Amino acid sequence: MMVSIIVPVYNVENYLAKCLDSLINQSLQEIEIIVVDDGSKDGSGLIIEEYARKFPEKIKAFIKENGGLSDARNFGLEKASGKYIGFVDSDDYVTETMFEEMMQLAEKHNAKMVICNIQKVDQNGKITQKLTQIPHLSEKIVLEDHFSVFSDLSYFACNKLFKKELFNHKRFKKGVHFEDIQLIPQLLLECEVLAQTQNFHYQYLERTDSITKTHTEKGLDILKAVKDVESAFEKSGYSHKRKELKNFQIFEGVYSFLAYVAFVKSEETFNTMADELTVFMQERKINIQDILSYSRFGKNYLLSLPVKKKIFYLLFFAGQKKLIRKML
Repeated sequence: MMVSIIVPVYNVENYLAKCLDSLINQSLQEIEIIVVDDGSKDGSGLIIEEYARKFPEKIKAFIKENGGLSDARNFGLEKASGKYIGFVDSDDYVTETMFEEMMQLAEKHNAKMVICNIQKVDQNGKITQKLTQIPHLSEKIVLEDHFSVFSDLSYFACNKLFKKELFNHKRFKKGVHFEDIQLIPQLLLECEVLAQTQNFHYQYLERTDSITKTHTEKGLDILKAVKDVESAFEKSGYSHKRKELKNFQIFEGVYSFLAYVAFVKSEETFNTMADELTVFMQERKINIQDILSYSRFGKNYLLSLPVKKKIFYLLFFAGQKKLIRKML
């Protein structure tokens, strides 16, 4: 078995069949699809049973009490027998050749992590956004030579293939949001070589009922995730790469956090989270000039943002909370 694909499932009866169809039709034959029903209350369980019955050689189905996304992924990791691990969210789908190409790249370059590009799609399958991951680097990436990847990369779990050994002593953190930001950078710190394809293999469905549309104080988990990564960074073989660490703190801890906070409706929650960010920046000696001059892929990040986001960030950095609330 070369690749184990872990699919956590919770109340996705309207999307699950399309996801599973894209996996059973993979061009790579040496795969197992580990479907973990995380205590679904809708018809998802029946759909899983049907697919497991039709495709017993590919699908391994499990049911567990609801414990959240991290818990379901960790459960799947315990059941996985593949040399490589992939994660697919149960409302998304992938291209037919995704895991064959990524596995071949891992073998070719002896890479512990392989990355592909993502397309956001709406519920009609229309492409709404293309997310190119590392456009300026080649197929093989030696981290010591190109450690800017650490601060440039989008830390989704679902568009990556991992060598299983990366999870020997690591698991997704339970009971938190933004578990990918917490774990995937730590896994990257265990790698010497990455590989990538510029193909847009992963199709990310933008759902109107998605958890990411509910913006609450849970967003503070982003800052907690960054703190966990900082601890791993200091123990890693890349601990001398201070510039890249600071850029990671700015990208994930400041810009990503603010992108979330921008949609918080409660004024009290907004103010609490804004205060937490201020403390985060002070503790790391991140000043306004650092943030405004931060570049990603060689371009000033702030200048590349849409106008409304740019205005929001500038108002925030200037401490204009009242103007921000009016804007929102």
